[in-house]
Amino acid sequence: MATISIEDLFLVTLVLVDDWYQQKGQYLLHRTVGDKPVFSDSEMLTLMLAIDFFEFTSERRYHAFIAANYRALFPRLLDQSQYNRRARSLRYLLNELRKAWANDLGVCWEKHFLLDTTPVIVVGYRRDKSHSHFRSSAEYGYCAARRMKYFGYKLVMLTTLDGTPYSFELVPANTDERDAADEILDALPVGSNAWSDKGFIGDDWQRQWTEHGLHIGTVKRENQHQQNPALFDQLLNQVRERIEGAYDILKEGGRSVEHTLAITVDGLCSRIIAKISSVTLRLFLRRFYGIDTLTYTINP
Repeated sequence: MATISIEDLFLVTLVLVDDWYQQKGQYLLHRTVGDKPVFSDSEMLTLMLAIDFFEFTSERRYHAFIAANYRALFPRLLDQSQYNRRARSLRYLLNELRKAWANDLGVCWEKHFLLDTTPVIVVGYRRDKSHSHFRSSAEYGYCAARRMKYFGYKLVMLTTLDGTPYSFELVPANTDERDAADEILDALPVGSNAWSDKGFIGDDWQRQWTEHGLHIGTVKRENQHQQNPALFDQLLNQVRERIEGAYDILKEGGRSVEHTLAITVDGLCSRIIAKISSVTLRLFLRRFYGIDTLTYTINP
């Protein structure tokens, strides 16, 4: 097992990003008339992904770190304000790149998925919201698993059993979890199974999805008359541990999806997409190149 330098990790990521960009990505953009940006889209996407190689919670500090230490790799680096604007404008392109890597990882062949939500906090619970950019879309909500009141959104996500993100949606925090799941369950192929926790219990709701060819597996509450078979609950408990593990990845490596420090809705969406895309990149590098971005090692 050998180590890999930060410089080499940047270069590997840039090559992967630019290969996809030249083949597909550039054709997904609606360019205005004029010269192309001096700082390329591939370089920008690379930096958006690479923030989770480090332990930076602040995008401003990350930008200053790159400018001070890796200017040789990014000699045409944008200033902070331009960087933020470009990141927001390229967020949907980054999500398309994430989907391409996820397909290479085999998500299109999967039949078993994990379904769960996690809180995304944008403003302190007691702080004044009247001047916040989030006041028209975020809501007050309650996370039963952590017994926590908060103001913000819910991130509802489907992942494969190995934690590869498949589909996700950001909804106001007071949205019923089953209503939130409806937005992304449509993306699953017929015959799939979605494993989830108690927040998704609902016989009528589950029956509707069964009629559409999807099975929703959840634990049962103790006061419910109809209980799952014991072996099914044992399997479900093992799957639920994987659900927690998949979401733990989104809360580590610097910025957490729960506290992105964004001050606008566009900025929040950009950082959520970048975080989930970075997790996908981590799995992609480990699967195909033996590169572990957490330990900076290569295991060919």
